[in-house]
Amino acid sequence: MPKCVIAEDEALLREAMLSSLAQAWPDLDIVAECEDGGSALDAIAQLQPEVAFLDIRRPGLNGLEVATAAAEASPGTHIVFVTAYDQYAIDAFDKGAVDYLLKPIAPERLAQTVQRLRARIQGVDANMPDAAALAALLRQLSLGATSPKAEPLVWITASAGKETRLIMVDDVAYFRADNKYTVVMTAEGEALLRKPIRELLDVLDPSAFRQIHRATIVNLKAIASIVRDDTGKGLVKLKQRPETLTVSQPFMTLFRQM
Repeated sequence: MPKCVIAEDEALLREAMLSSLAQAWPDLDIVAECEDGGSALDAIAQLQPEVAFLDIRRPGLNGLEVATAAAEASPGTHIVFVTAYDQYAIDAFDKGAVDYLLKPIAPERLAQTVQRLRARIQGVDANMPDAAALAALLRQLSLGATSPKAEPLVWITASAGKETRLIMVDDVAYFRADNKYTVVMTAEGEALLRKPIRELLDVLDPSAFRQIHRATIVNLKAIASIVRDDTGKGLVKLKQRPETLTVSQPFMTLFRQM
């Protein structure tokens, strides 16, 4: 049974996709359902699925960034992007390097995608994309996906015991997920932010902060050095904190592109 990872942050849409796939591809094994890009990338790297359905617009790492890293972390995974609009993407997808599905997903369109994926998995599709074609397409899509964003976050309020602190974002060494909340680490210590970490990436300055693990976002200015260990993971040493942070192997690809 071919394995599949689904990345969709909206629960109702994720359930609808699962139901549609159960009818269109009964022998497909859904091995992971992910709400954010970091979780999807980890799942793809660990489970090495034959297929991944990625929502383009999503919290944290978007579908394009996940696909870019997955091309190295799991080169045998066939990507299907899911989008609600984005004509630029549709034009690019029609070149055939990867497949796409428009929301809401039509059963006949999904059936075409399943047929194409089965042929590619079995190696009988003469139009299978090579790595260079996929890389070129992802670059094109990334350029088309750029759009104006709101000004990045400058300060936050976080609690430390009974005290509420105003913390300048530039003073944060890193953020660490803690269930539905986020631990904020500065040179002075830690505080708790009542916001899940996956919501932070959309409001942080991408030139200053980088996700290095599904549960960690680091301030690039706080990094003293980074090295890769024998397993492919990166180890980050900080300038003003004693602990060492781990860059999980699938995130190393994105880290090198900074």
